[in-house]
Amino acid sequence: MEQYDILKERGASRVSPMTVPMLMPNGPAAVIGLEIGAMAGVHTPVSACASGAEAIGYGAEMIRTGRADVVICGGTEGCIHPLTIAAFAAMRALSTLHENAAGASRPFDRDRDGFVMAEGAAIIVLESEEFAKARGAKIYATYAGQGIAADAHHIAQPEPEGRGVILAMNRALADAQLSTKDIFHVNAHATSTPAGDVAEAKAIRKVLGSDSDHAPVTAVKGVAGHLLGGAGSLAALASILAIKNRIVPPVGNLVNLADGVDVDVVMSKPRELPAGDIAALSNSFGFGGHDIVLAFRNYS
Repeated sequence: MEQYDILKERGASRVSPMTVPMLMPNGPAAVIGLEIGAMAGVHTPVSACASGAEAIGYGAEMIRTGRADVVICGGTEGCIHPLTIAAFAAMRALSTLHENAAGASRPFDRDRDGFVMAEGAAIIVLESEEFAKARGAKIYATYAGQGIAADAHHIAQPEPEGRGVILAMNRALADAQLSTKDIFHVNAHATSTPAGDVAEAKAIRKVLGSDSDHAPVTAVKGVAGHLLGGAGSLAALASILAIKNRIVPPVGNLVNLADGVDVDVVMSKPRELPAGDIAALSNSFGFGGHDIVLAFRNYS
C-alpha cells in the first residue's frame, strides 16, 4: 500500500521492483521456503483470520501422510494502514473506545464494542515424534487433530447460534479421538465484537456441555489485539503453552462478564490446570464464515 502512495505522488518509475513479491499472499511462506530450502512444499492457506490455524492443520497433514518430517507453519499479516483501518471502521468492526485505547480490546466483556487491529506473527515447528526425538528436540505438546467447517451465513457476521463453530469443534474432537471429558482448556477466537463472542460461547457450551465447567476459557486478543492472518497461530501457540505449563492466563481487560457467556472464562488471575493427561481446543474463525478448530494434547 505504501507503493501505491509512491505511485500517486512520485510516478510509476519510483515503484519498487519488489512490490509484487510484497503483495503476494504467499510471499512470507515463499521467503522462508527459499531461506531453508523447503522442497516438500510451500503452501499458503487463505481463510482470513483463520489462516494461521489452517496452516498448522495443513502442516500436520503433511507429516501424517509422510510428505514431510518437519513443517514450519503459522501465520502473519502486516495490516495496519490507513486504508485497512478505514475499511474495517466502515464495517463497524473496530472498537471506538479511543479514550481507553489500552483497554479497548476486551473479549467477553459487557462493554466490548469491536476489535483492535494488530500486526505480528506466530510460528511453530511441527515434526514427527520419531524425528523430534532423533534430533533431541524440546517437545512442547502433541498435535491431536483439526476440525474445519463453514458458517454459510454471512460474509462478515457470525452465525448467531454458532452452528459452523459447533461442527468444527466436534470434527476436531473426532479427528483427535478425544471426548469432551478430555478437554481442560479452550482458547477462544473471541475478538471483542458484540456478536461474535456470545455466539462462540454458546457453541463452546453446546459442544462441551457440563464438561465445559472444567475447561477454562481464555482469549489472547485482550492483550495482543487481533493479528488477522496471524491470529490463529498465536491462539494455537497460547494453547500449547497453557497445557505445557499447566496454567491458563486471564483474558486481558475483562472486567464485567457479558450476559449470555455461559462458560468458565478466566478473569483477573491465571488458572492452574490439573496434572495428568489433558487436551485443549484452539478456535479460529474468519470473515467469509471460515471455522477452524485445532486440538492439542500434553506430551508424555
